[in-house]
Amino acid sequence: MQLGAINRNTLYLIIGVLAVAVVALGYQLYQERKEPQGMQINVGPGGISIEKK
Repeated sequence: MQLGAINRNTLYLIIGVLAVAVVALGYQLYQERKEPQGMQINVGPGGISIEKK
């Protein structure tokens, strides 16, 4: 009976770790795709342009 409880607790631990990893990776992906705020400076063939975001 004790062996089953250990296996169940281990399964819960693995599921918890995977859930935290999915949330962390999702948040990281969200931060990478989010539009940056502040100023953007571009240098191109037309010269320098500064945009406030």
